[in-house]
Amino acid sequence: MEDDPTVAEVVAGYLDRAGYRVDRAGDGPAGLARAAVHRPDLVVLDLMLPGMDGLEVCRRLREQGPVPVIMLTARGDEDDRVLGLEVGADDYVTKPFSPRELVLRVESVLRRTRPAPAPAPRPPSAAGLTADPAARRATKDGAELALTLREFDLLVFFLRNPGRAFAREELMREVWGWDFGDLSTVTVHVRRLRGKVEDDPARPRLIQTVWGVGYRFDPAGREAD
Repeated sequence: MEDDPTVAEVVAGYLDRAGYRVDRAGDGPAGLARAAVHRPDLVVLDLMLPGMDGLEVCRRLREQGPVPVIMLTARGDEDDRVLGLEVGADDYVTKPFSPRELVLRVESVLRRTRPAPAPAPRPPSAAGLTADPAARRATKDGAELALTLREFDLLVFFLRNPGRAFAREELMREVWGWDFGDLSTVTVHVRRLRGKVEDDPARPRLIQTVWGVGYRFDPAGREAD
């Protein structure tokens, strides 16, 4: 969804040449209507849209189901980028951007949404949490968790690597597949994941902050030092 026809045409052209089927919408309500009829595999969403801004569109898309969202934001608008991640965007690209960069981000996000080839290993679990990568389904004490793409990947990584402290740079590389990027992306996703898996997100026991390092998953749920 992009209100600038020139930008939309360029982006659509690159994605089309990369082998993707592209449907365009020039405003928020039109994009939501199309998404409801033809459920997309991924949405590229401009933050600034007429009729309804990108944040509200993202909220409503997330209410309809777990569709991956890449948000386009203006360079320097860090608060807007963080808000986009808070409402459920899986990734963002800042303007001006290289269309090729956007295609690579789309490929990266879609690659992580595809089911793992069989036979899949036993879903990792600990502390009442289970994450099944093949089904893209996570539960806490048997109740299903509503996680975004990156929240799910982050949970799987923590479950597979209990007890070890990881720097934000390591998490970005291992979970996002990026060698560089805005580390606030990791911070926001950890905060969102805590809000869904911790009994008391204000005093997290499972996903602990290791000061001066990063984060550690403690399946025993012991109080952090």
